[in-house]
Amino acid sequence: MASFRFQIYILAFCAGLVIQSSCHGHSGLQKKHVALFIFGDSLYDPGNNNYINTSKGLQANWLPYGETFFRYPTGRFSNGRLISDFIAEYAKLPFIPAYLQPGLKDYTYGVNFASAGAGALVETFQGFVIDLKTQRSQFKKVEKQLRQKLGEVEAYTLLSKAVYLISIGINDYSIPLATNTSHEEYVGWVIGNLTSWIEDVYKKGGRKFGFSNLGPYASTPSMRVIQPGNTGPSREEITALENLHNRLVSKVLKKLKKELQGFKYSMLNLYTYAKERINHPSKYGFKEGKAACCGSGPYRAINTCGGKRGVTEYELCNNVTEYVFFDSAHATERVYEQVSKLWWSHNLKELFEV
Repeated sequence: MASFRFQIYILAFCAGLVIQSSCHGHSGLQKKHVALFIFGDSLYDPGNNNYINTSKGLQANWLPYGETFFRYPTGRFSNGRLISDFIAEYAKLPFIPAYLQPGLKDYTYGVNFASAGAGALVETFQGFVIDLKTQRSQFKKVEKQLRQKLGEVEAYTLLSKAVYLISIGINDYSIPLATNTSHEEYVGWVIGNLTSWIEDVYKKGGRKFGFSNLGPYASTPSMRVIQPGNTGPSREEITALENLHNRLVSKVLKKLKKELQGFKYSMLNLYTYAKERINHPSKYGFKEGKAACCGSGPYRAINTCGGKRGVTEYELCNNVTEYVFFDSAHATERVYEQVSKLWWSHNLKELFEV
């Protein structure tokens, strides 16, 4: 029965794509389209961590993850689609596949390098994630393959018209900070690596970027309860680091806009959008802004969703659409859809105009 349901879903999914993807080859593809390259962490990871040797805490390839939309787990840390999926949909692109997806050879619509737990710093969850430096190396391989397949001119045109989304930094601030380091110095390292990534993509032709500022991690269910063995920063310290990061990123981007010819960007104000829904859920059509739909303990703050992370028992809410948070640290598809619509209509849409 489950297998039959899966087959029916795949048929419906293929038939419903606005632009046909690998379901039916590439007949009827739009001549003009803007590719989408995605980097970052669990906000955008479509399942890259399914294919690496990591801990269960950094994977989500089991039910009820993915159940609402896909009807099966994809590795996304939500009950359905992520912001990056909605943006692809609004841009009339197919879902952008995970870079590590087996058999993936066509990058003309873009590719997604994001890895749950990844940081801008190599040391963040080192050995368990695909950090930003490695994601950059993967992009270099894709760029080389595009040049070989399309030729120098066409590849450069694709890369220069493409949009580059990134969400990075929150994991760098959720781990114990390097000793004897000030907040300013530590945030400086994170933003330095982000800036280096921007300059690297720019050198390869990239001109159009979509950034997300850091969401209010201190307001997630996981941070409302003192977790056993937690050695990371306190809620107050994380908030201070996030605020400093968001302020400095804004300054750096304004500076780069003056320095780099043709550099354009759009900023998703995730911090404000998420905070509003957490504090005033009913205003946005939700009933619960502080507790997670899936997990265990007070606020369902313990990261046990799906029962694969060492504890088999967990609670699951009856109606996921009433919740802001799906698990202890990640939002529901409904939140991501609302936020994506706001970002798209604000000014992200303009970056996709050919």
